[in-house]
Amino acid sequence: MTQKLSQQEVLRYSRHLLIPQVGLSGQQKLKDANVLIVGTGGLGSPISLYLAAAGVGTIGLVDYDVVEDSNLQRQVIHSTKKIGIPKVASAKQYLEDLNPFVKVETFNEMLTAENVERIGQNYQIIVDGSDNFSTRYLLNDYCVFHKKTYVYGSIFRFEGQVSVFDAQQGPCYRCVFPTPPPPGVVPSCGEGGVFGVLPGTVGTFQATEVIKLILGLDSNPFGKLYLYDAIDLSIQTIQLRKNPNCKICGTHPDILTLQDTEFFCEIHDQETPSPEEWGWSVQQLKASIDSGNNIRLIDVRDSIEREVVLIPNSENIPYERINSEMFTDGNVPVVFYCRNGIRSGRVVQKLRNSGFQNIFNLIGGTNAWVREIDPESFLY
Repeated sequence: MTQKLSQQEVLRYSRHLLIPQVGLSGQQKLKDANVLIVGTGGLGSPISLYLAAAGVGTIGLVDYDVVEDSNLQRQVIHSTKKIGIPKVASAKQYLEDLNPFVKVETFNEMLTAENVERIGQNYQIIVDGSDNFSTRYLLNDYCVFHKKTYVYGSIFRFEGQVSVFDAQQGPCYRCVFPTPPPPGVVPSCGEGGVFGVLPGTVGTFQATEVIKLILGLDSNPFGKLYLYDAIDLSIQTIQLRKNPNCKICGTHPDILTLQDTEFFCEIHDQETPSPEEWGWSVQQLKASIDSGNNIRLIDVRDSIEREVVLIPNSENIPYERINSEMFTDGNVPVVFYCRNGIRSGRVVQKLRNSGFQNIFNLIGGTNAWVREIDPESFLY
């Protein structure tokens, strides 16, 4: 049963009520709306803050992570005091303090094909605040199957993208991006970085699209991809068309059930280089260096990361430039490293799969090196 706006709410939202396109009836639509936000990080922070402030009646939050120091440069819904607690709990407290008239539902779990039906069933608009392709494709597919609207957003360094997808009225995400990229082709925010204010801008764009959808302010919000560049503050609009050959919403779809797609985007556990066989510990590397052993140490990070911390006597070959023709499988061991062992692990896996044997991954990367060998250097 619809709950009418109270006197307190009318006062709270009075600036909305003065706008002809919103008014009392529009504010009631916001109160009656149910929106699910997947991710309470860089994008999820401004999305949830502005939707709660605007008076969206029920907001669902999905995240399985906890608040960390490195989040606070951009995830403004969290604070230093919240480090170590679940992000959904931190965000829920902030939103309820901001607007006690909003109901906040939390799901402290990873979104999967097994639970997305349960989590998403009571929400008509699904907003993507995630940072991985697995979740992105799962959300799109779920929205296609259940005729829901998917508000997409993504960020990387200084650039962001926003679009509204609804397969009933326009293209879906797979119409534009049919399959996830191969592992390692697109760095995550943790690997490539993100300009601190960028998610604030992009997330606010997403929140704007959600509110417009609820109020019906745009007669045709679908089929547009907005590209934002924070360097010159430019926005490009690309017109999108429905793909009749789309694997999920086309004339003859071949995706008929929900599936998790992390195997396209991540390294499988069974594919991850074995620490025993393919890995060197930082202690092993330090002992080898101190003994004067002949080794080749290669840093696969971007050069800018070496300004933060580097391991002495290493050469820099960024991840995207490495190929098997650069190496010979000789007697000198080659040890690759990055910040945490993920990018370098992918390199080692690729080279090992190409037949190289004397190739190794530094377990834990520079962060392990700093923690255990060189505490005077920086963790990041």
